[in-house]
Amino acid sequence: MKKIITILAFLIPVFSFSQQHSCCKKSATESFAQFATNEKFSAAHLDPEPLTYIAEKGTMISIKCSDGNLGKAFEVKADSASDNWVFVFHEWWGLNDYIKREAENLAKEMPKVNILAIDLYDGNVATTAETAQKIMESVKDERARAIIQGAIQHVGSTAKIGTLGWCFGGGWSLQASLIAGKQSVACVMYYGFPETDTTKLKTLNSGVLGIFGTKDKWITPEVVSTFEKNMKYLNKKIIIKSYDADHAFANPSNPKYDKDATIDAHRLALAYLKSRLR
Repeated sequence: MKKIITILAFLIPVFSFSQQHSCCKKSATESFAQFATNEKFSAAHLDPEPLTYIAEKGTMISIKCSDGNLGKAFEVKADSASDNWVFVFHEWWGLNDYIKREAENLAKEMPKVNILAIDLYDGNVATTAETAQKIMESVKDERARAIIQGAIQHVGSTAKIGTLGWCFGGGWSLQASLIAGKQSVACVMYYGFPETDTTKLKTLNSGVLGIFGTKDKWITPEVVSTFEKNMKYLNKKIIIKSYDADHAFANPSNPKYDKDATIDAHRLALAYLKSRLR
């Protein structure tokens, strides 16, 4: 992400590619949610600089979720009628003006594709790490999935869906592609918590472009390698791009921000999405 990307900080267990979660183990999303309780994770985040963004084309909309409640999303429609969609998933600050700006920038780069930035925080937006920690910790797996299912219903059964997310949203980008089933055609995840349950990965219709940093102490090269092995074991298409950079290298507010890697990663993500959403 060119504008703002969060930092993950927590030790993630490495699984054998043949290992699966049992019913008593936590899901990938539940495990990820536990990051919010880790003080190092919280302390690693620099508060975003204030931004007031006036949308040029996108609008906030309400979507009916599968649990009967309403959800929120920022929608940027394509220049002409299109069944191609990219679902964008925010990081731990929530669906703030940075994400809306990123969604509109993506729409400009993909004018024949609809962009839907999905709010998994139900309208809550954080400006401090302390607040973000509390909000992220409160996210319920069932509610997040209901919002995503509502988004899929909103775009229709003929829609082709690509997903893109960073950190918290990176993990949900992969989960959304799993939820979308046959409608999923592309998944981009920056620093996302990879799904470790091969029975779930087996159902993935799309391939994955995973973007990581080799100096990442939490989503380590070992974790990435295990995810890649899982995918290849299941004959799923996967592209892994690892940069000689730290976690959140694409976050301009991060002291270890890597501009060159950020530009290259965005180039790859854009080309990947365009190739699958023609």
